[in-house]
Amino acid sequence: MGVNMVHITVSGHPGSGTSTLVHGLKERFGWKALNGGDVFRQEAKRRGLSLADFGELCKQELEVDRQLDAALQACMVEEGAAEIVESRLAGWWAYKLSLPCVRLWLNVTDEERAARVAGREGVSLEDALDANKTRSAVDAQRFAALYGLQPEDPEPYTHVIDATSLNATEILEQVSLVLEDHA
Repeated sequence: MGVNMVHITVSGHPGSGTSTLVHGLKERFGWKALNGGDVFRQEAKRRGLSLADFGELCKQELEVDRQLDAALQACMVEEGAAEIVESRLAGWWAYKLSLPCVRLWLNVTDEERAARVAGREGVSLEDALDANKTRSAVDAQRFAALYGLQPEDPEPYTHVIDATSLNATEILEQVSLVLEDHA
């Protein structure tokens, strides 16, 4: 794999383990990572808005979301691009940009994702499940309106891993094997 190019995109719904996987990949390979949330935070700061206020602006004006996604795509193709890009739509953008990388979707059941979120955030399983369902429905509607797509649609992904019953180490090992085969 060449230097200064995206090697893998990591996507999945909240609680699927994408951030944990990215951390493991960074440690294992010494790669840089870009999280779509970082682009969001940078733009909020550039506009002088709190994260909450910027989130509200994004809900009100879909064009802001389009601008954020365009900024993420620009980061993916620039000189010195991070080797790992994590966001719900990173796989779609790499696909549409024809980037020769692994495009990974971590698939995890709603119940397991809720259990992970509940444990991480100290909320009840029921509250986490309700919050995840609401967030997924809102995101699904937004992505359909913006781009006519759903993040979990398998079309753009080179690999979909069912991570429901896998721990972080097992996921990292599977993905490392995928990357070695792709090299």
